[in-house]
Amino acid sequence: MADEVKAAADGRNNHGLKRVLSFRDMTFFYIVVTLSLRWIATAAAAGPSALVVWVTALCLFFLPLAFSVMELTSRYPHEGGVYVWAREAFGDGIGFVVGWAYFMANLPYFPSVLYFAAATALLATKGQGAALAHDPVYFAAFAVLWLLVITLVNIRSAVAGKWVNNIASFGSWLPVLALIVLAAVAYVHHGSATHFTASAIVPRPSLKNAIFLSSIFFAFAGCEAGSGMGDEIRDARRTVPKALLAAGVVLALCYILGTVALMVALPSSAVSGVNGLANGVRVLCAMDGVPWFAVVLGLLITLGAMGSAASNITSTARLPFVAGMDRYLPRALGWVHPRWRTPWVAIACYGVAGMLMTVLSQAGTTVRGAYDVLLSMTVITLFLPYLALFAAMIKLQWKPVGEGVMRVPGGAKAAIPLAAMGFVSTLVTIGLSLIPSAEETNKVLAVSKVLVATAVLIGSGAAVYWVQRKKVVVG
Repeated sequence: MADEVKAAADGRNNHGLKRVLSFRDMTFFYIVVTLSLRWIATAAAAGPSALVVWVTALCLFFLPLAFSVMELTSRYPHEGGVYVWAREAFGDGIGFVVGWAYFMANLPYFPSVLYFAAATALLATKGQGAALAHDPVYFAAFAVLWLLVITLVNIRSAVAGKWVNNIASFGSWLPVLALIVLAAVAYVHHGSATHFTASAIVPRPSLKNAIFLSSIFFAFAGCEAGSGMGDEIRDARRTVPKALLAAGVVLALCYILGTVALMVALPSSAVSGVNGLANGVRVLCAMDGVPWFAVVLGLLITLGAMGSAASNITSTARLPFVAGMDRYLPRALGWVHPRWRTPWVAIACYGVAGMLMTVLSQAGTTVRGAYDVLLSMTVITLFLPYLALFAAMIKLQWKPVGEGVMRVPGGAKAAIPLAAMGFVSTLVTIGLSLIPSAEETNKVLAVSKVLVATAVLIGSGAAVYWVQRKKVVVG
């Protein structure tokens, strides 16, 4: 009893973690973890029809996901997020495999987003770093170094970790605002590089558009990540819904208006790939007579991408932490540092795993090839847990709720169709993500690598649970 009183006095919960995340912190967190400017370049590369696809993804995926996260977090405002939700709905086995897939999915995500950051950082060299744009060593070293830094920061202090996210969030939305202003000036003086006609805005069935659709749905993923830190959020039941609403408005405006701005600067053919956004920024600044501003924007965009990786380590490392406490992973993963009050073993192991993934994914391929494979692996492995999230949302509608739980407006009659829409959208996204890009020379090999890697990740999770469950039962 004395320990519980002491924990409450210094803002801790019964795990010894500190409740340090406020509404402001969670709003910034959702922005930096979800808003990735590389998707703006991906959208601009698809042409004006991308604007319709943005709205479609917002309605069919983001809104069902946001409402589901709001209710599930209110039902279970604890550490673990999607791992806990799947466990409560379907039992320990499925819960563990879902959690395993979710935190393993971020391993290829780390190098993919940091490759984007590395490409954008070259804007600060004013062209002198052009030789590095296709250098695998530069990209891999950049990713590994930043993963090391954010791992150490998050181990040292939850407060320091949240401030990394807060500051990095300015590197997400501020460059978009600057792009919009630059594009408006360029349009007045030079017109638009893209023609926004009624026929061009209507999406047409094609392989390119199918791949693009899966990417855009993935751009709205991430709002569930904050709930993984439920025991570190002040009044999670109220804070999470308010922060999601505020961040959601920013996300929608930034993605749609940022895409328009980039298409004003360049034709769609010039903004594809890992360097697409950097090219757009450089051209816009040159058109407006402020080439030096490209350096500023490059540094800001790099900060935002690095913050996205940092926020994912901050939140997702909490899943193996909870699994360690449940004894389905080694108990050491559930340790809390006695002085820093952080799940330091889980964070350290997760950071090191991200570094290893960076090195292994680059082996034997080009920068562009590694980037595409990493992206496809991330989409499939991350979207499998979303299927479980939406399914859990549906099943838990029949479970009684406690006092103070915030539900989807309309209750189960609205929640079930909404979650079902999210489930179907996720299933379609997984299928589309298997289609290799037109630039891929060996399409069969590319698909095979993604499927095999995904199967290994999921199968290894099931094997770990089976082995650890026997130990738990014996213990």
